[in-house]
Amino acid sequence: MSSDQQPFARRPPAPPLRAFVDGYVGYRVDGVPGAVHRGLPSRHLTMIVAVGEPIAVVAHTDPAQPPDAYHFALGGLQVTPALIDAGRRQEGVTVQLTPLGARTLLGLRPRELWNTTVEAEEVLGGAARELHERVQEAPTWAERFAACDEVLGRVLGGAPPLPAPLRHAWELLVASHGTVGVAALADEVGWSRRHLTQRFRDEFGLSPKAAGRVIRFDRARRLLASPQRPSLAEVAAVCGYADQPHLTREFARLAGCPPAAWLSAEHPFVQDGAAEAVPR
Repeated sequence: MSSDQQPFARRPPAPPLRAFVDGYVGYRVDGVPGAVHRGLPSRHLTMIVAVGEPIAVVAHTDPAQPPDAYHFALGGLQVTPALIDAGRRQEGVTVQLTPLGARTLLGLRPRELWNTTVEAEEVLGGAARELHERVQEAPTWAERFAACDEVLGRVLGGAPPLPAPLRHAWELLVASHGTVGVAALADEVGWSRRHLTQRFRDEFGLSPKAAGRVIRFDRARRLLASPQRPSLAEVAAVCGYADQPHLTREFARLAGCPPAAWLSAEHPFVQDGAAEAVPR
């Protein structure tokens, strides 16, 4: 099967974007009547360019935000799932934006998008309209990803860079898969725990401890969805949970359901780890 017949495809961005975007994922999934897809917490802000039907969010991470539909959704960091109507065919490209990329590509601190979803046009204006149109018109995954490279490459440099101590703290959390403690982070960046927590929350919208939980959860759910399908006990051990029940409890808090229920309900949507790589 060629890459452009695959329901999922992935590719890293062009080199100038790699500090700001971790990757692109293309997806094409037939609708399942009555099904709901969970948009889970992760270490990325997400930009999702819908192809054809818009993305219908039936419950946002913030309960005060009413249901809405998005042609080009921009979602911030979060600690609860969003619920998406999966009853219709789903197709599009997800841009996995790093918190550093929020400043550089969007001109915003991640905190300004914390726990919310907006139309990307509200932030990126004409660049968002152009990228949405080009992704609609491009017939292949490779051409869609190339459009992302070109348009996003033109909007680099939207705001002052992330302060070095905060960038270092975030990178340490990511490198440790969320297992480094707040005290160790504070020592590493030369701040008190209180000052680090305040500055971190002001920048990212959540505390270092909460960010570690999300990053660890993000790794765990990707391992569970991988083709190797390791056991819950194996994932718990690899990801630094005390034991399998600890993983199950934490997964339920962040995903809104236990791991087994998530895998069963989300089977068509959890294949990004197995997506075919598309060459540049």
